[in-house]
Amino acid sequence: MPKGPTIQHNGQSLAKRPITRRDFLSTSLKASAATFTTGLLPKRNANAQGQYNVLFITVDDLRPMLGCYGYSEMYTPNIDRIAERGTVFKSAYCQYPLCSPSRTSMITGLRSETTTVSNNSTDFRWMLPDVVTLPQHFKKYGYHTKSVGKIAHRNRFQDDERSWSAPSWRPTKASLNTESTPINTESTLSWQALDVADDALKDGITAKHAANILQKIRDKHFFLAVGFYKPHLPFHVPKKYYELYNGENFNLPPSSSLPASLPSVASTIANSGLEWVRRYQDVPRNGIISDEKTLELIRAYAASVSYMDAQVGRVLDQLDANKLTEKTVIVFVGDHGFHLGEHGRWGKNSLFEVSLHSPLIVSVPGQTYRSVETDALTELVDIYPTLCDACQLPIPSQLEGLSLLPVIEEPKRPWKTAAFSQLKSANVIGNSMRTEQYRYTEWGHHGSQGRELYDYYTDPDETVNIADQPENVILVANLSKQLHAGWQAALPDVSKNIPVSTTSPWDINDDHVVDIQDLHLISSNFGLKIRTHPKVDVNRDGNVDLTDLLLVSAHLGVSSGPNAPPADFNIRPEHFDLVEKWLTEARLADDGSDVFRQGITNLEHLINTASPVETMLLPNYPNPFNPETWIPYQLAKASDVQMLIYDTRGTLVRRLELGHQSASYYTSKSRAAYWDGRNSLGERVASGIYFYQLQAGNLVSSRKMLILK
Repeated sequence: MPKGPTIQHNGQSLAKRPITRRDFLSTSLKASAATFTTGLLPKRNANAQGQYNVLFITVDDLRPMLGCYGYSEMYTPNIDRIAERGTVFKSAYCQYPLCSPSRTSMITGLRSETTTVSNNSTDFRWMLPDVVTLPQHFKKYGYHTKSVGKIAHRNRFQDDERSWSAPSWRPTKASLNTESTPINTESTLSWQALDVADDALKDGITAKHAANILQKIRDKHFFLAVGFYKPHLPFHVPKKYYELYNGENFNLPPSSSLPASLPSVASTIANSGLEWVRRYQDVPRNGIISDEKTLELIRAYAASVSYMDAQVGRVLDQLDANKLTEKTVIVFVGDHGFHLGEHGRWGKNSLFEVSLHSPLIVSVPGQTYRSVETDALTELVDIYPTLCDACQLPIPSQLEGLSLLPVIEEPKRPWKTAAFSQLKSANVIGNSMRTEQYRYTEWGHHGSQGRELYDYYTDPDETVNIADQPENVILVANLSKQLHAGWQAALPDVSKNIPVSTTSPWDINDDHVVDIQDLHLISSNFGLKIRTHPKVDVNRDGNVDLTDLLLVSAHLGVSSGPNAPPADFNIRPEHFDLVEKWLTEARLADDGSDVFRQGITNLEHLINTASPVETMLLPNYPNPFNPETWIPYQLAKASDVQMLIYDTRGTLVRRLELGHQSASYYTSKSRAAYWDGRNSLGERVASGIYFYQLQAGNLVSSRKMLILK
């Protein structure tokens, strides 16, 4: 998915900033990273060894469709709890969009081209018999390592004796007598709202067992891995989680078609993405899946996410009850993304953005910045070295990721210039690279089977593959060179914090922060042939219009420099009419894309959170009026508000009860108090002078108005 905004937290504006690519040798850079990050966090006092426990939570088929990722319609309070304690990595990508290859990459710290695991049946021990896994490394240094639920894709992989101090545990089919399992999908519904308790299903049983394990090992130094199964198909969860949502919570995917100009090999792979969901009884075997069914499945996916979230909460509650939270590093991660109808696909196993984009949240006790998000490009292969670094264990030299502690401690620092992923289908391998602006993919040797290129600044929904467009020849050549240089060349120089003074494309006035001043510049250039500023045509389509404004609005708060001023979100009265106009036009033009959604959300945020320094009653408009008027006012603090209308004799003509209002400007036509020119009996009043009085808390303020008929 396209990246949402990086809003300020505690006065710190967090944003990824591009840096010059440095070509370091892998081993020397990793040694440098280990040296730099040692001692980066405050000295830990979790126990005598100065090391933390680890709670490693992994989830199956979870895309970043969570409250802490900007999806306000999602009910995920417990995952959001982890985010409030730690860092949300908004640009995290898996190395392979399939369960076993991705989980193998995470647990070994090696990329799929090294593990050679590209399906759900290959055992990584067959390929790399001596590899030291993440839990095995912690076990070596005295940790009690234990796995609960789904950590590896196949049972025999998870029962790796070298990795775990005690036998792995997972729910058995015998304990799932109320849960349908997709053994025979033709007789199974894709979703069901079941009249059962949470513990009747896999994830409830898993959470209960994980809580019991925490109680037993609370006095040990532990590495506990907990794996949840939902929101994997089928979407069978207790009905109370379906009741959290209705059909109005969700939009249809921005595009249900494959991108234009897609290579044939990519089209073949993409079309196979419908096969799994079509196996279920209630999904048509052929033809288009209807909009109604699509929204039904999206709601079912959301319900499954909320069910899983509740089980995460049970584990966190046990951690709190045992007073272990401040002694434990928490990692929450999805093994890959998931299509919900985008490009007409359902599931994973593609090199499109929604299949590769994974949620990743890391919480380290004592971290300087909490409840923050970063757009730093991140890979799931980074989890292994990050946990070693956070717990002050040696980072094995063979790992192919990089500790994220420098980003956790300095969320604004420059980081990787690209993230790399791979997919193998039949005998064709696709290699894909995500930069801040682009995704570039080559199918076959040096793109012999086709190439893909998407510009997320101008086409966040991947509607057109622009790799073969003549004007992109040089761009494709440069991206191809970067792809073949590999992940080592994309690593940052962690030996020092490099200040970067370049501004982002969203920063129209180049003051190093994206705020309402940039929006105002774009708006003032709507429709102009001769523009007052060179950057107002954000998407470079030759027009300055609402799309440019929404692109910038989606990135409000982004900073691009160490000396950036605080973002200006102080809305003056004259801005309210503008912002409301932008909102009205945006809602009418809303195409359901992430950019429109985030842009609209941020505009609403501007209106809802800005507050004046003084409560004041303002002149009504129009004045004189006939037959109706609007009475603007502003509140410096939340109050119960009413507006009283009197005639010249002091007789109360009409009382307007406005209820409890938050601190804000109520100055635009849609927000001001409205009087229809009638008295309390519904009769139109005569022409003449009237007085209107604002009562807000202890404040009483009056002004005069005139009505002419």
